[in-house]
Amino acid sequence: MAIQLKLRARLRLDGGGPFATVAGIDVSYDEASRLMFAGVVVMSGNGRQVLETATSVVAARFPYIPGLLSFRETPAVIEAWTKLKTRPDCLICDGHGLAHPRRFGIACHLGLLLDLPSIGCAKSLLVGTHRMPRTRRGSVEPLLDRGEQIGAVVRTRHGVAPVYVSQGDRISLDAAVQTVLDTFGGYRLPEPTRRAHLLVNETRLLAKAGRSGVQ
Repeated sequence: MAIQLKLRARLRLDGGGPFATVAGIDVSYDEASRLMFAGVVVMSGNGRQVLETATSVVAARFPYIPGLLSFRETPAVIEAWTKLKTRPDCLICDGHGLAHPRRFGIACHLGLLLDLPSIGCAKSLLVGTHRMPRTRRGSVEPLLDRGEQIGAVVRTRHGVAPVYVSQGDRISLDAAVQTVLDTFGGYRLPEPTRRAHLLVNETRLLAKAGRSGVQ
């Protein structure tokens, strides 16, 4: 927690796109072991073309503690990231950025480590309160905590549950929201993180099949 509070002071909460390339990041767990499966999918800025993918399989060395997941998951993400030949212009994490009790979620952590504009786009609320946005795609409501706006609740698809968007590093909230909407591929999640989610689950299932001897 002390590390998070110290690093939070280094965040730069301005800047924006549009970005030529955007990477989606996700991590999946093996329930039967300590293994984590990280995936990075680099796509065009409109979320229509996959340019490169990378994965890693890493044993967790940090315990599962809510609010400190970046310390557990970041090593796996960094290992996958080092395999990329393409350096993306921005990254979207399946997790939170400023919308975190200490304003330092995994999107902030990775943004600082990788020195890139970074965005948190989560499926569920971690902290804060909000009004529900209208059902129309593109509707946005502020996410507030103790009188501070820490993110935005964004309807990415008409009539579908919204996502929770927050800044990581080197990006404004408006630019973060616009990037999530720009990379829409017809689903609730932005296409880069949706593809990363599919990639890590496929990697996990292949690893499980290999251990069981199933081809």
